[in-house]
Amino acid sequence: MSNDSDARLTELEIKISYLEDMVETLNAMVAKQHDQIDMLIHEVSQLRQRQDDAPSGAGFRSLRDELPPHY
Repeated sequence: MSNDSDARLTELEIKISYLEDMVETLNAMVAKQHDQIDMLIHEVSQLRQRQDDAPSGAGFRSLRDELPPHY
């Protein structure tokens, strides 16, 4: 092989190495986000269950409906 071909091959190997590292990083990030999404789905499910279990008279209360003591 000529020096030009060797240089191109080396450059491609470097690029592939960076791409492999990026794929591994993105894979770890996606796995972490998957775990976070599962946790959030579980929490939303628990909140819905609590809301369903609450007495019907309690209803939804907004913090905006409650004025701080200085008003």
